[in-house]
Amino acid sequence: MNRTEKGRFGEEKVCEYLIKRGYSIIARNYRIKGGEIDIIAENGDYIAFVEVKTRKPDSMVTGFEAVDRRKQGLIIRTAAEYCRRYPNLLQPRFDIAQVIVSMEEVLSMEYIENAYDTTGYDVFF
Repeated sequence: MNRTEKGRFGEEKVCEYLIKRGYSIIARNYRIKGGEIDIIAENGDYIAFVEVKTRKPDSMVTGFEAVDRRKQGLIIRTAAEYCRRYPNLLQPRFDIAQVIVSMEEVLSMEYIENAYDTTGYDVFF
């Protein structure tokens, strides 16, 4: 499985996880110039902007560490633009999912709701 396939595999598993928990998947791989959001999902209360990091068991950096302040800023800016284009009344939330895979098997999945917020960023929702 190459890097792109591994990433898509992890995203698919996170979508399945969210659907089982009552979320609707609104968009996948939503892109604007300078940013991308892996999954946008909603559950009636929240619109969740989810960054998925799929890793091998021996990765040097965890998926959570990979979503640094710079990456968070890109996601927040992209989410703000999404909300501008597609207005809604749901509370925005920024989640991170880490999927550890070996071959085509999920070894573990960790999901952090509200992993970070917009504090310190000049954006409006």
